[in-house]
Amino acid sequence: MGDAAEDAALQHLQKAGLRLLERNYRTPGRGGGEIDLVMQTPDGTTVFVEVRQRTNTHHGGAAASVGGAKQRRIVFAARHYLMRLREPPPCRFDVVLLEPGGIEWLQAAFDAY
Repeated sequence: MGDAAEDAALQHLQKAGLRLLERNYRTPGRGGGEIDLVMQTPDGTTVFVEVRQRTNTHHGGAAASVGGAKQRRIVFAARHYLMRLREPPPCRFDVVLLEPGGIEWLQAAFDAY
């Protein structure tokens, strides 16, 4: 189910003009983080994308499942990803929600803190 959700999110983002840089980027070792999709906008912005799917909207739906702890793990993984680059590009954190009503793309859903 997770791979299908990521596939749907990837297609949605590619149709919007983003290019895939990496899928399922993980930091080494235990306790790290994972980024579902690392994308790039036409202007060169790197977009770290969390994909969340829920079969119903009880308990706040998919958006409510991206809490503070999850955001910290994503930011940790993003910093690790950016350390590999000679010059870090502008970046942002997006969330793509897949719920019974369709796909919702939240751009700049949260910030690195």
